[in-house]
Amino acid sequence: MLKKFFLVVCGSFVGSFLALLFFTATAILMSFVIFSAMGSSMGVKIEDKSILYLRLEGELNERPSEMTQMMAMITEDEQGQDLCTLIKSLKLAKDNNKIEGVYLDCRGMASGMSSLYELRNALVDFKKSKKFVYAFGDEGIMQSDYYLASVADSIFLNPEGAVDVHGLGAATPYMKNLLDKVGVEVQVVRVGTFKSAVEPYMLSQMSDANRLQQEHYLGSLWGVISKDIATSRKIAPETFSQLTDSVMITMSSEELMKNKIVDHLCYRTEMEDKLRKKTGVEMKDDLKLVTPSQLVLTDTEKNREDKQVAVVYATGEIDGSASVPGMAQEGIDSESLAATIRKLQYDDNVKAMVLRVNSPGGSAFGSEVIWKAIEDFKRSGKPVAVSMSDYAASGGYYISSGAQRIFAEPTTITGSIGIFGIIPNASNFINNTLGVKVEEVTTNKNAIAGAMYKPLSDSQKAALQRMVERGYDLFTRRCAMGRNVSQDSIKAIAEGRVWDGITAKSIGLVDEFGGLQAAIDWVAKKANLGDDYSITTLPKLEITFQAMLGQMTRAKVQEDMQRRMGMFYTYYEKLQAFLGREQVLCIMEPVEIDF
Repeated sequence: MLKKFFLVVCGSFVGSFLALLFFTATAILMSFVIFSAMGSSMGVKIEDKSILYLRLEGELNERPSEMTQMMAMITEDEQGQDLCTLIKSLKLAKDNNKIEGVYLDCRGMASGMSSLYELRNALVDFKKSKKFVYAFGDEGIMQSDYYLASVADSIFLNPEGAVDVHGLGAATPYMKNLLDKVGVEVQVVRVGTFKSAVEPYMLSQMSDANRLQQEHYLGSLWGVISKDIATSRKIAPETFSQLTDSVMITMSSEELMKNKIVDHLCYRTEMEDKLRKKTGVEMKDDLKLVTPSQLVLTDTEKNREDKQVAVVYATGEIDGSASVPGMAQEGIDSESLAATIRKLQYDDNVKAMVLRVNSPGGSAFGSEVIWKAIEDFKRSGKPVAVSMSDYAASGGYYISSGAQRIFAEPTTITGSIGIFGIIPNASNFINNTLGVKVEEVTTNKNAIAGAMYKPLSDSQKAALQRMVERGYDLFTRRCAMGRNVSQDSIKAIAEGRVWDGITAKSIGLVDEFGGLQAAIDWVAKKANLGDDYSITTLPKLEITFQAMLGQMTRAKVQEDMQRRMGMFYTYYEKLQAFLGREQVLCIMEPVEIDF
């Protein structure tokens, strides 16, 4: 028996030792591959007759993530690209004499509308160089890709390919009937007629107010997109509208050519031959394609340590529940972001700041923490601007409101100035369906208030409503202070209503149209920096082997759940986040916009 015990112990020890040895060896090997890739990347040289190759595939991120950076180094895979790198590469390609043009390979890129708008403007600016822009679709060109491809001098399509332009739509599943069936009531306290984040859990169908706001901002967004496409393709707006309504994806390639949706038909190999001919490369030789990451690595821009503009990214939900299975890691930690801003306040090398916001909001308290950090930064005398990306709504607008200048795109979604709290009551499900009886022993009547196994009392609901109303009053006061207007004027356009960028500018929530570079230029001018300054981006990215493995695992779980749950995944994710929080929330409703 003793011998068997020792054998088991020794076996376990050896197994653990071998596992540790394997993990260590793998980490060392991966590190070697990464550093080798980094070394080779730093030696990238652009040859004559090169083409900037934009592979429109995967998700378009706001900035490089840990995983995309490391995987790009190892595999040279440009999937999961980021807006920052793409725009910078187009700017560099415009002035690089060795870059002959841009090749858009349309494979289906997922992106927010404002990011696409900003990237499209960068392509329009590139064309001022008189260099060519070609776009090609093989199996088909999705609507998001086509919005970019419409800038091209020529759009090429596989003879058996398709183009899918269909307009914008938003689908919102309402789950009150389902919750009623399982015996769960969602108790809500909120301020704002249009604050519809909780609607799917408390109503059986869309409210008139929510339908009104969705119709307004979707119509405005599509107005921008359809006008841009029609203008670039030289199609009359009425004609393009008719084409959009004609189930374009079913059109033959010949019909698409006839209606000026595409210009030429060819297979991928023929497309590559056209590019060789365009750049003067021998048919037997490989095309000289340069990826955005490779081109950016050649940038020799001087780094001015003493004159810096800090670009601080605020991306994702504010103090969201990163521990929920399947949820993305990306989010805003209010304490961490506030600490970053405070450091910049006292850094003499940092002369100005741009807060880049891409957030639907989140914790009301976390929003206040970030707002205070920005107020303190302004007291240092350094200019600060906000650059809004796809979303800067609810808490995302809260943290933006104090900036001296707010930049957004016409396709940005913002506003949603409202606040709510959500407390589930599963007493019917627990007591009747499950047959579980919960007994309490308390010293005071509110000792276990808000427990899922019992409903709130009228006095508890009233107390929570008062708290939410105080939060709304604070939110609107912060916006009024930042916008330098009366609180009543803010309340008149608040009520939780979501606005598109065009309307937001007309009602004073936004100062100026423009992307990130426009905001950088503004603060640099305000700080009298001239053209001789450098840009530093924060928070710094954690690029480690462990971070890559963690993010890959989370992405795989999320991808699997999204595939299984479809349109309901967003609401599962939100409901899990609500249940895992104790804060009052400033967050925009989760709307799935089909683009």
